[in-house]
Amino acid sequence: MGAATRKPMVEVEGVGKRYTLGNIGAGSLRAVFENWFTRKPTPGGTGKNRDFWSLRDVSFIVQPGEVVGLVGRNGAGKSTLLKVLSRITEPTTGRIRLRGRVASLLEVGTGFHPDLTGQENIFLNGAILGMKRWEIAAKFREIVEFAEVGQFLDTPVKRYSSGMFVRLAFAVAAHLEPEILLIDEVLAVGDAAFQKKCLGKMDEVAHQHGRTVFFVSHNLGAVRALCSTALLLEGGRLTLQSSPAKVIAKYLSSAIPNHGDAGGHLEWTGETPGPGNDELRLRSITLRNESGDVVSSFDAGQPVDVEICYDVAKRLRNTRTYILVHTSEGENAFGATDHLHQPEVLEPGCYRTTFTIPGGLLNRRGYILSAGCDIPGERTLVPNAEYLRFIVCGSGNQSCLYPESWPGTVCPRVPCKVGRISGDA
Repeated sequence: MGAATRKPMVEVEGVGKRYTLGNIGAGSLRAVFENWFTRKPTPGGTGKNRDFWSLRDVSFIVQPGEVVGLVGRNGAGKSTLLKVLSRITEPTTGRIRLRGRVASLLEVGTGFHPDLTGQENIFLNGAILGMKRWEIAAKFREIVEFAEVGQFLDTPVKRYSSGMFVRLAFAVAAHLEPEILLIDEVLAVGDAAFQKKCLGKMDEVAHQHGRTVFFVSHNLGAVRALCSTALLLEGGRLTLQSSPAKVIAKYLSSAIPNHGDAGGHLEWTGETPGPGNDELRLRSITLRNESGDVVSSFDAGQPVDVEICYDVAKRLRNTRTYILVHTSEGENAFGATDHLHQPEVLEPGCYRTTFTIPGGLLNRRGYILSAGCDIPGERTLVPNAEYLRFIVCGSGNQSCLYPESWPGTVCPRVPCKVGRISGDA
């Protein structure tokens, strides 16, 4: 049977999940049953019950071997979708068809019994997945080595740190060969080295073993690098299923307030105080070209001035204003800070920091500008957030001389020398 005729691994048709808000706080088990039959608010509740749809009319198909990234803001329905797929909760509407065993890693401790040892939990999880004892034993050593918890195998997992818990849980889920693997943001608990190890294992599971993986992460770089397709959830609805680059670009563009009509300038008036606190607040952020004009489109060979104005209400010491620039696909380009130019003490008043991005540095593409202010190692004054979009285009840098798309987020002119060292071939 050819690949074109194989059945999808996952089919989701019109799935919705409804919760009732306000029906919380029953005083007794008897009250729960009485309220269930009479549909009255429970004692201690708000008395105002209302329906909340965490998912609504979600439909998609996933083929074997696909790695699917779920992208969206907090509360968009990503975790709810994974719980519905893993049968932790049933959908209110629609239906789901899964062809294969499902392993889930949705939160720290999923599927583990806290009073059992690490070794006992490995065999317990394997049994839950429907594996025979000899199958689990064949993978046991590989699981333990991957999780790096060998010396703690005989210790109840309730005494594990959150990082150890996640290492063992991921190792079990990835090595016991489920056909469908569901991974939530829980991997963020692990350290950087283990996260890299997990991403490599997920790539192996999908591309070498043909497993299907669903991956939820706010690390958009990991989603772009690992996933073959992505789903964008907004308010419980599936608004886009496409390549990771397109989904991430739409997600980031929708996450920036007022970016559509900002035109290179964003300003907060007295009626709408700028981001910050009672010590320091942003007043405006402006993008200017080398002529001083406020624009959002720049020639590739010309500099980009980022002008940040802010009001200081209290005497501050050792402040730092910074910017972060990343592509519309979520790839980090670079960051810059004014810490080498700030005076040691800022007296109350209005200040302006101007960053000049050199001409010829940025590749031709769309970018998103983030900014923030803090006292390093002490406290945040203005939380980092995304504010403006701008485009680098034209023919002012070396990428215009390249026949195909220039790779990377930047394309600086790197000094080099070419010389003949011998006349022999």
